[in-house]
Amino acid sequence: MEQEKKVILLAGPTASGKSKLALKLAEYFDGEIINADSMQIYKEISILTSKPNSEDIKIIKHHLYGFNSVKKNFSTGSWLKLVIKKIQNQWKNGKTPIIVGGTGLYFKALTEGLVEIPNVPNKIRNQIRALQKKIGQKKFFDKLIKIDLLVNNKIRPTDVQRSIRAYEVKLFTKKSIFDWYKKTKAKFKKSDFLKLYIDFPRPELVERINLRTKKMLESGSIPEVKKFLKLRVPRSKSITKAIGILEIKNLIQNKVPKGQVIEKISIKTRQYAKRQVTWARGNMKDWKKIKPKYLDNFIRKI
Repeated sequence: MEQEKKVILLAGPTASGKSKLALKLAEYFDGEIINADSMQIYKEISILTSKPNSEDIKIIKHHLYGFNSVKKNFSTGSWLKLVIKKIQNQWKNGKTPIIVGGTGLYFKALTEGLVEIPNVPNKIRNQIRALQKKIGQKKFFDKLIKIDLLVNNKIRPTDVQRSIRAYEVKLFTKKSIFDWYKKTKAKFKKSDFLKLYIDFPRPELVERINLRTKKMLESGSIPEVKKFLKLRVPRSKSITKAIGILEIKNLIQNKVPKGQVIEKISIKTRQYAKRQVTWARGNMKDWKKIKPKYLDNFIRKI
């Protein structure tokens, strides 16, 4: 890799070995690791979210892991502000920032910038959601096209969430959401980034997910969830949707046997990995795809 300042971005589906590769990259390029996983920011959940272990943290300095309470809100914008400071500080200290994770929106915000749309009042948002529910998605999308022509061919007619978002933005700001996108600018240049994506064959990834799930259940995730449940975190918080919490809760309450819990967590994790791969296929076309068995050779050639 050339000597000018660079930021290494490392993405890939869950259980693809990102953390292990990040350590190798950090050792090779004298770097420090920065988290880009929206679930690994929380203090109280470590095993279920597969945070780096204490031994890894001793080897290489890690940033933005386990610093936010599960009771506090944390947005992509919040992460972006923190990560920009981390990158600038590491560059200042002669280090190579290595940003690793599975949250595609974090990487998108960093490389493309974040749209700064004014917050739409809840009253308006609720009205629009009620309208969509009442008339159905087809008629709702037709109404959206009438008030915002820029949406046509940019949002699929069946995409409920994006349709609602476009409608509320246009109604409140009087501007198309795509006009807001045009104003978006990234903090860094495209040439500042080296984008790497671990491209794992599906059968091997499924096997890795199954093995990791079994190990997770044997290495303290049950006591971890017991402590988490005592915190009575509101269901509106994103951490409550973390894979494994509901399943282990049912195990603790003797509603399902352990074998069934392992299977359910594995299935949900495989489904999540598939969504990550699909998202990457559409949004990470310019990333360098690397095969796991060639990782060591690949690093030496960077």
